Formats: sequence, C-alpha cells, structure tokens
Amino acid sequence: MNTKLYVGNLSFDATEQDLRDLFGSYGEVTELFMPTDRDSGRPRGFAFVTMDSTDSMGSAIEAVNGTEFQGRALVVNEAKPQENRGGGGGNYRSNNSGGRRGDNGYGRNRRY
Repeated sequence: MNTKLYVGNLSFDATEQDLRDLFGSYGEVTELFMPTDRDSGRPRGFAFVTMDSTDSMGSAIEAVNGTEFQGRALVVNEAKPQENRGGGGGNYRSNNSGGRRGDNGYGRNRRY
C-alpha cells in the first residue's frame, strides 16, 4: 500500500513546515523528504510526502495537484518506486593489477 506522494514544481523558498501545513489538512503527514543540492544546500524544487492512508493520499492529490502554492503550480501524484540504475562504473578494473593497461602489477610491463 503506497501512500507516498511526489510533489514537484515547488518554490525554492518552500519549507518542510509549509508542506506539512498544506498536506496536513488532508490527513496525517507521517514522513516528509525535501532533497537539497549538495553544493549549495538549496532545496531542489521537489519533495516526497508520505500520508497516513491511501484515502488521505487520494484526497491530497485531487485537491492540491495543479493549484498555485507560493507562486507556482504544484504537480502532485503518487510517487513511483525508484528504478535501479545499475552499477556506477567508474575506473574499476577487474584484473587486480592495480595499474594501467599492460601493467603486470610489478611495474610497467616489467618481467621477472
């Protein structure tokens, strides 16, 4: 039973308390997450709000989606589970040589 909402197109001035007040009138807000930019610390313009029941989630979607909040039209819908994006890749080499291509682990192409 998913009761998590995605709230998009948020004003960067919106706070967690603003969202708790907005969605609290449709049911109990059990969890709220507003991601922030790791460099600037500013909100990223969206949030996830978890409601106490599917009924309150449905009421909130119906009432708030498309309405103006702090000068912006909100997008509110049921949150979808995060997709697995796979491994990170990076510069990992599985040959355990620990060096550059052609390195046998004892120095560049050196044979003993």
